[in-house]
Amino acid sequence: STIAALENVQETVKDCMLIMLVENVSGLSEDDGDFSVEMIPEIRAAVVTFTGNTGEFAKKFNQNHRAKQQNITARCLERTRSIRAENIPPNTPSDYITVYFENKKNGGAQVVDVQQLPDEDAAIITFNDHKGNA
Repeated sequence: STIAALENVQETVKDCMLIMLVENVSGLSEDDGDFSVEMIPEIRAAVVTFTGNTGEFAKKFNQNHRAKQQNITARCLERTRSIRAENIPPNTPSDYITVYFENKKNGGAQVVDVQQLPDEDAAIITFNDHKGNA
């Protein structure tokens, strides 16, 4: 997998510290574009997206003494065919959402289903294959 979740990330942990920890474990460089980190403070997690082969990143990360000290764990994420889109204006037709995501500027992947969640101003968009949601 080229995507890993880092879990149990405390609010006090800064993204720069996580980036250095990933660099130390993987031997890769964020500055060189080998990976990127997206913090998700609402669920005390971060997502690491690698541009190339990650080897056994999660296993190495979970054995790292600094990661253990911070109580941060890693696991590989499976590719998915669905994404959640948020902040969708009320009464947006599902056809509009489909055409939006099928547009080349927005990914250009074939949409097979749109499940709207009007109470949350969101929708779950399912693509024909996992490449559409990258």
